Amino acid sequence: MSKRVVVGLSGGVDSSVAAHLLLQQGYEVIGIFMRNWHDESVTINNECPWIDDSNDAMLVAEHLGIPFQVLDLSAEYRKRIVDYMFAEYEAGRTPNPDVLCNREIKFDVFLKAAMNLGADYVATGHYCRRSVSKGQDGKELFHLLAGVDETKDQSYFLCQLNQDQLSKSLFPVGELRKSEVRKIAREIDLPNADKKDSQGLCFIGKVKLPVFLQQQLQPKKGKIVDVTHAEFQIPVLSGEMASDSLFELTKPHFFSPDNGSVIGEHEGAHFYTIGQRKGLGVGGRENPLFIVGTDTTQNIIYVAEGENHPALNRPGLFIKTEDVHWINPEEAISVGQSATFSVRIRYRQPLSSCQVYCREEGLFVVFDHLQRGIAPGQFCVFYRGEEVAGSGVIS
Repeated sequence: MSKRVVVGLSGGVDSSVAAHLLLQQGYEVIGIFMRNWHDESVTINNECPWIDDSNDAMLVAEHLGIPFQVLDLSAEYRKRIVDYMFAEYEAGRTPNPDVLCNREIKFDVFLKAAMNLGADYVATGHYCRRSVSKGQDGKELFHLLAGVDETKDQSYFLCQLNQDQLSKSLFPVGELRKSEVRKIAREIDLPNADKKDSQGLCFIGKVKLPVFLQQQLQPKKGKIVDVTHAEFQIPVLSGEMASDSLFELTKPHFFSPDNGSVIGEHEGAHFYTIGQRKGLGVGGRENPLFIVGTDTTQNIIYVAEGENHPALNRPGLFIKTEDVHWINPEEAISVGQSATFSVRIRYRQPLSSCQVYCREEGLFVVFDHLQRGIAPGQFCVFYRGEEVAGSGVIS
């Protein structure tokens, strides 16, 4: 008897080809479209993107000859993703809705719904891979690996999955390149073979983040303060690795209006994030201005000129103990230990080597080279070779 797989059909080509590949491998496949949002007020140009995507998913299921249904997860999505996202931005932090959507919706609520349908696995169109080995305790140990196509690798977005979730997950296109996925889609005449990749929020559709945020976070004019000529001292690594020294090395830069001069107005500090260079509306500089700090309490954003400005670059970051998550428990480091990892703090950012120190307070990540645009709320993801070892929320 073949094993049953529920595929999250998004209406895009990746999940559609994933369903096809699973059929070829002999699985019993069911397609489900996740409807995560009802509020049409945040669509663009009066489009109804989720309807288009749902129809595309249905046409694919018909083409492949598999059962199909729409699953309404909008209540869970609002509670677990949208409300959290609004609260984080309002507090001046930068959450990643795609990481949260995978942890809270696709591989939790959706996975449980699939299991209730008698599924053995869930599958998605993510460009990543899963492997299995025998752990130190003799039990199966599941590994999350980067996708073969480095330009499409989405392992970053799955950095919060756990062993149980991985044990029930399949990623059929992770061994392929995007061009190969498109080729397969055309060869089997999928109706969405040439559909463009979605650029919107996770499973909401063609909705851009600033438009979405403006539905709840109201514009509020505030000052733009230029701190280009303020003095910033970047601490250097010393031989003493006590918590006090590590805190000093990894703490965010502190800014005050006294550090610089007012050069313009913005629409609300909660709409901006550290490292951002577009949307400021301030020109006339030799080098581009970057946001180096936000203060949602005083409604001030701080900017500095040039991508190499010390206010934009930091030697390290800190992750509180309660915000640390290890996918592979055998990669976890204990209090007093340190280890070398490669990390990224944004999707598609090149991996950077660092030393990670574990103390009672949490993980102190010290980079080999300064890193630009570190923002609280982002996910710092730890890699060991091509494996995602774990992750944590930046404080």
